[in-house]
Amino acid sequence: MKKYNFNEIALRKGTYCVKHDMTPEVFGTDDLLPMWVADMDFKTPDFILEAIRKRCEHEVLGYTFAPDGYKMAVLNWFRERYGIETRWSRMHFIPGIVQGIAFVLQTFTLPGDKVLITTPVYPPFLNVPHRTGRVFVSSPLRTVDGRFTFDFEDLERKAEGCKVMILSNPHNPGGTVWTKEELARVADICLRKGVLVISDEIHADLSYRRSQHTSFTTVSEAAKSNSITFFAPSKTFNMAGIASSICYVPDPEIRKTLFGFLDGNELSLGNIFAYYATEAAFAHGGEWLRQLLIYLQGNIDAAEQYLKEHCPEITFMRPEASFLLWMDFRAWNLPQKELVHKLIYDAKVGLNNGTDFGPEGEGFMRMNIGTNRATVLEGLRRICSVRSK
Repeated sequence: MKKYNFNEIALRKGTYCVKHDMTPEVFGTDDLLPMWVADMDFKTPDFILEAIRKRCEHEVLGYTFAPDGYKMAVLNWFRERYGIETRWSRMHFIPGIVQGIAFVLQTFTLPGDKVLITTPVYPPFLNVPHRTGRVFVSSPLRTVDGRFTFDFEDLERKAEGCKVMILSNPHNPGGTVWTKEELARVADICLRKGVLVISDEIHADLSYRRSQHTSFTTVSEAAKSNSITFFAPSKTFNMAGIASSICYVPDPEIRKTLFGFLDGNELSLGNIFAYYATEAAFAHGGEWLRQLLIYLQGNIDAAEQYLKEHCPEITFMRPEASFLLWMDFRAWNLPQKELVHKLIYDAKVGLNNGTDFGPEGEGFMRMNIGTNRATVLEGLRRICSVRSK
């Protein structure tokens, strides 16, 4: 069994890397430690890179449709990881999940229609409806026993008149892995109110030992008959630049409508490397993922211990999935603009601004710990060093 070294990270600066090379544009300075956009600094697994190299040995990169090996790897992963036994005819390649959300809104809603979202949440859930002329309706999440949960009474009220709900499952930025019971209640509300559910499950494979991911479609007939689910290997295997995602739609009428839109707009074919990289990830990635999760959990433990010892007034919602920390700075009692400025220009650390995830993010920041442990601790050291300045 190969032992992977997650203390070794790739040097990404100067490679047109969003996380490292867009810091001047995003933060106004290049002099900081970037711990923001949600990809990892670990090297993309060798078996994925080898699959791409092997395909390049054939000297024609022409039009290519989905290979049988790609389809089988996806179907096997769905069955083994999520308990979904299905056929490829219920799936569709899409270039990315954010694009997929936009496709669904264009297919099932009109400008001015309402889209239900629970906040705080991944910023594109807010931005895509706004930019496509839809209106998002926010149902704020509640924090109970250190994790997010839904305010079901508020959710039911807010669902009235909405056409679509966008669900982050597991949740970004909190890392909450929703329970089967929670998801079933969401499914029941949305079916009764006529709200189609989009379940973004891009962080599904990054669930830790005590938190088993539940795919939305598996919780009830209400969920299965009224949902569109998106998956991708991009977060799990650090291959976001490949642009490879998967859409799963069990209901035949919803599938006919959405797949008709995708095919009608010539979105059926993925890029050639997406197929081979995804096949390699799902066919050979189990052991790499197992070791990655152990390392990431160690990063979470190390971050928790460091803050307890050096800056106990800063806490974070312990993630049940993902490599993201939703950090609570409210004890510093700073307006959000001052908090952001302090972290950028005094601590020299680039984090995601909490209010980008919705107004409930006031006093919070999101930190990416998908890097080696030394970098995680250095980022925390910098943050703690400016606590009294």
